[in-house]
Amino acid sequence: MGYFLTVFKIHMHFNRRDKDDKFLLNLYKRLLYPRMVEEKMLKLLRQGRIGKWFSGIGQEAIAVGSTLAMQQDEYILPMHRNLGVFTTRDIPLEKLMAQWQGKMTGFTKGRDRSFHFGTQDYKIIGMISHLGPQMALADGIALADILDKKQKVTLVYTGEGATSEGDFHEAVNVAAVWNLPVIFLIENNGYGLSTPKSEQFKCKNLVDKAIGYGIEGVQIDGNNILEVYDTINQLANELRKDPRPVLVECLTFRMRGHEEASGTKYVPQELFDEWEKKDPLNNYESYLIEQGVLSTDAAIDIKIQIKRSIELEVEEAFNEPEPKANAEQEELDMYFPYEQTIVAPSQSSTEKRYLDAITDALDLAMQKYQNLVLMGQDIADYGGAFKITDGFTAKYGKGRVRNTPICESAIVGAGLGLSINGYKAVVEMQFADFVTVGFNQIVNNLAKTHYRWGEKADVVVRMPTGAGTGAGPFHSQSNEAWFTKTPGLKVVYPAFPEDAKGLLLAAIEDPNPVLYFEHKYLYRSLTAAVPDGYYTTEIGKAVKLTSGTKFTIITYGLGVHWGLDFIKNNQDCGATLIDLRTLQPWDKETVSEAVKSTGRVLILHEDTLTSGFGAEISAWIGEHCFSYLDAPVMRCASLDTAIPMNKILEDDFLAKARLAETVDKLLKY
Repeated sequence: MGYFLTVFKIHMHFNRRDKDDKFLLNLYKRLLYPRMVEEKMLKLLRQGRIGKWFSGIGQEAIAVGSTLAMQQDEYILPMHRNLGVFTTRDIPLEKLMAQWQGKMTGFTKGRDRSFHFGTQDYKIIGMISHLGPQMALADGIALADILDKKQKVTLVYTGEGATSEGDFHEAVNVAAVWNLPVIFLIENNGYGLSTPKSEQFKCKNLVDKAIGYGIEGVQIDGNNILEVYDTINQLANELRKDPRPVLVECLTFRMRGHEEASGTKYVPQELFDEWEKKDPLNNYESYLIEQGVLSTDAAIDIKIQIKRSIELEVEEAFNEPEPKANAEQEELDMYFPYEQTIVAPSQSSTEKRYLDAITDALDLAMQKYQNLVLMGQDIADYGGAFKITDGFTAKYGKGRVRNTPICESAIVGAGLGLSINGYKAVVEMQFADFVTVGFNQIVNNLAKTHYRWGEKADVVVRMPTGAGTGAGPFHSQSNEAWFTKTPGLKVVYPAFPEDAKGLLLAAIEDPNPVLYFEHKYLYRSLTAAVPDGYYTTEIGKAVKLTSGTKFTIITYGLGVHWGLDFIKNNQDCGATLIDLRTLQPWDKETVSEAVKSTGRVLILHEDTLTSGFGAEISAWIGEHCFSYLDAPVMRCASLDTAIPMNKILEDDFLAKARLAETVDKLLKY
């Protein structure tokens, strides 16, 4: 097949500055390649050989120009219309095609589509479908570079629609407050699916948003490849020497639908006519021909060569094997491969409050891991709302013990970014209730990152939890069940100071994301002997605290102490008490042994009854231990209401108020 090249009238001003012909020609090939790949993909779509495609035709100059302006070992976090980032970083098309087709040889082994993946080999961290979360990851990546004293810049993309998201505000604000070398690049292409920019924001220009964060804002022609390259190159050079964030708005246009199936009927034709004249490839190609850098024959030859290469690699990808279903492997891959090595406790011990045991664990972890960063509201000089990190800034500095703005989503995301760039992170939720604001980052980013593309998420989220202090509906919730059903997370919940220390150290050691629930009521009310020095408690292992023959109480957290109090006050009740300690993964073997030995089971927890974690344990026992049961599994939980503040109402809300009657009902069955 031959090519006929029509020289396009130039509709933009190019300034080559000091660039030689070789550089300009390389830029042309880099710009041309993703366009031709896209054209091939659209053809395959029409043929029914692929099922979906998000087209970036008309926007290639942004991805290509900005990527070339970055150093090869600097991280880029693109969106789903930035094919040029991946091709400019020289990822083989066969590998990309395998990813798009869900092949085993793709980056996600068929588990995710499009550009929803990352790769450490090419320093590209892809997005998830939720718009905005990748910007917080860029903050964490840049923070790691700052702490390592590396003169590096992180580039992250977003669309004009995502600037309406809270994630945009939080990430830009954190970068501004912490002076992080992040380039936030907005691709303003006019539409978020079918919603025009006039319905997305009121400001005239998105770059004006920079003023509100006290940072520099730059607006450029996103279709001018030289302007994009020069601007990002200049900014990156400045930020490496003088770290700070910059907001760059690239004006461009989406020439096709949000994805091909959505079409473009909602876009006025005059906009297409206007922006077609500003096509980045056609304008640049004509400029090179006008400058004598490129001839029409040479352009045709380049296109023929690229077409042959694309055809070959695409077909090779189609011939790659499909994934083979393996349920066991799928479950294993939810977590980064890790086998805990238990560090035994010393023989010496010191009486410590529950709260002090947590402080001790964080202190030892900070000494052991020089790459560990603590983040949370008021945790620095103030020492945290509960004074757990009091004195830490004097000992470890504000670089590693970081006060954060009030933005839970950005800080959890920054924790993942730190992990991606070689650090460990412990993020404190001031109250477990506030995790709702960071929920997406936990359940969709932390939990799924390893499953999707094999990267660890070395983040611990501390969750001060629970009732009993008269704190009311928004500071007292037991929300562990929100996370126990999320594959990819580990959930621990210590009931004693010794376990509080050992489980926290184990959680920090573990390269997987761990939700660490610590009960506020126990902070200062519970004191016990805690082994001195460094040790770890096994994650996933329950402990039997009492032995009896009549029935088993299975519980965790504050429920353990309710159970112990009941047994103390009813010494002939014959109860075996199991403290789960870990809720994900939970110890089925210990539970099974206790159930078989007593035949009667009561599951006790502080959370509300409906869909509390006890429901999962009850269902498992019913399925696996039914023949050993002498009575139905019974649950004793808190009321299915919000948590009241008044002490009389709160005491009635809590499961403890119904423990005795539930035990009596179980034993009388």
